[in-house]
Amino acid sequence: MKYTQCRMGRVFVVRFDHGEDFLKELTGLIKREDVRAGIIHFLGALEEAEVVVGPERPVVPPTPMWRGFQDGREVVGLGTIFWKDNEPKVHVHSTIGREEKLLLGCIRKEAKIYLTIEAVILELEGAMVKRQLDEKTKLDLLELGS
Repeated sequence: MKYTQCRMGRVFVVRFDHGEDFLKELTGLIKREDVRAGIIHFLGALEEAEVVVGPERPVVPPTPMWRGFQDGREVVGLGTIFWKDNEPKVHVHSTIGREEKLLLGCIRKEAKIYLTIEAVILELEGAMVKRQLDEKTKLDLLELGS
């Protein structure tokens, strides 16, 4: 285990609107406001998305297993915001459901909003954290500074 300490910074309350691409809009906001580290909590609905729901097999490095939908589903999620090189890398996990159909996974591609998503972004100040490619796992893991 590795860790670092930081403090709470700004708080953003955000409304994403119908038809917008959730990750694209979120990344744009992060860049505009220069949020270098943070946490996002969100809820609302997605019309369509593709989600990683686990590895095909539990091996390292993993091969992602993708599932998609286009039928409008409720969503609640949590994510982290850290940068890799000169770009923000958002890591978002969510539960997405309609009736008894549920997906739990990582939103990585376009996710089209249905009606709205409400979000709260908590900025973390003084976080000596960035993302860096880990050769073993082939994932952009957190690199913690002192």
